[in-house]
Amino acid sequence: MTRTRMRPASPRFALALTTATVLVTTNLYSATVASADDGPSVPPGTEATASAPVELDPNDPDLKLPDGATLAEPKVLDIKQVVEDQSGDERREDTNSDVKFALQAEVLFGKDSAKLGAQAKARIATIAEEIKTQNATKIRVFGFTDNLGSSAHGDVLSRQRANAVHGVLEQELNDSGVTYEVRGYGEQYPIADNSTEAGRKKNRRVEISFPRAESR
Repeated sequence: MTRTRMRPASPRFALALTTATVLVTTNLYSATVASADDGPSVPPGTEATASAPVELDPNDPDLKLPDGATLAEPKVLDIKQVVEDQSGDERREDTNSDVKFALQAEVLFGKDSAKLGAQAKARIATIAEEIKTQNATKIRVFGFTDNLGSSAHGDVLSRQRANAVHGVLEQELNDSGVTYEVRGYGEQYPIADNSTEAGRKKNRRVEISFPRAESR
């Protein structure tokens, strides 16, 4: 009987297999990123930005205008003003185009609850007055949680809380011409470090945003 000997795989082939395995594993992990129930878009103001300014060489010839070229017309940059109350329970952000209020969940709801109390409704009513002042007709109400508990539970709870705030705004504004975008993002788009309770408290929030009157 003739026996066939199996040659061991070459180191180069084994390396290729290992690399392919790593790539497949990476793709599998990427596919498990949690998302909210209705596939929300990225909230305004959370788009990725450069982590640090790029160093430039002022003597680089590529930075000089070619002969005959002119600079574009100047324009006003979008400046953001942020005001936060001393307790950190409420934050207001103003830009050239939008106004955004962020209310921490603890000042609106009980633990793991989406029920609003009288004091919470009064706070939302104050924001409704600002919406009237700005004459805004498009309002976004977004809910967020920290990363404790399951991602699915956070998605549901954040949407329920956004719905509750939306309900009060609808009653206060009582205007059929106003349209709303209401979403629950769960633990996505944190604004603070989830590894500390102080950070998680900031991440548990409901944001209300609308255009400024000047942009209309």
